[in-house]
Amino acid sequence: MPRITVPEFTGFKAAHRKIAMVTAYDFAFARLVDAAGIEGILVGDSMSMVVQGHDSTLPVTLDEMIYHAEMVGRAVEHALVVVDMPFPSFHLGTHRAIENAGRILKEARCQAVKLEGGVEQAETIAALVRAGIPVMAHCGLRPQSIHTLGGYKVQRDEAELMADAQAAEAAGAFAIVLECIPRGLAKKITDAISIPTIGIGAGADCDGQVLVLHDLLGITSGTMPRFVKTFADLKTDVTRAVTQYRDEVRSGAFPAKEQGYE
Repeated sequence: MPRITVPEFTGFKAAHRKIAMVTAYDFAFARLVDAAGIEGILVGDSMSMVVQGHDSTLPVTLDEMIYHAEMVGRAVEHALVVVDMPFPSFHLGTHRAIENAGRILKEARCQAVKLEGGVEQAETIAALVRAGIPVMAHCGLRPQSIHTLGGYKVQRDEAELMADAQAAEAAGAFAIVLECIPRGLAKKITDAISIPTIGIGAGADCDGQVLVLHDLLGITSGTMPRFVKTFADLKTDVTRAVTQYRDEVRSGAFPAKEQGYE
């Protein structure tokens, strides 16, 4: 399959083709996801929680994002790879934002970056786009602003959310993630802008969907957000396999003759 480009990704909306995205943080999972024919792979700052074990997305650094994104980029042959700009890598003025986003594109083998914000980040989005760096925006619940928002809550301010989406589009974003907003409002935004909306907890009327891979595979521990659907139970499978391995080592059943050399 040929590599999906940014213009092709944006064009899926006009073609009425739904877009499926998932996160990935390493070579092995990225290779499997890409082989499944997914349209987009997000190297998300959710890595801070999913891989590193933090309680928010704030601790992950730019160097860590690039390290993981480079592994993903080496694995992917088909999907569009988008990398999150971590906090506060795009809050330090447009020149620093371009420098940081440029590092991601140069070092991580990706095609685009994602940053949180709409109206307040329009200038930064426009500067990145002028520099030749494709940008996916992110509005609604913004995990990097969790302290300002007061927690992981559904966002319902229609005027603010519509303004954010339209500002991101006007600034040159090629797509926008809508996180944790009511389905009807997500549909209004989707209908009002020409770039694809990628929903996560925003209903089925968005132009596409994104989920954290570990959530959909049933690997994540703890309480799942309401918007997650678990498509597998790998946590149980992994625990069962490792337990069987432990038991066979202890009993001497592994390694057997067929796992050895004469």
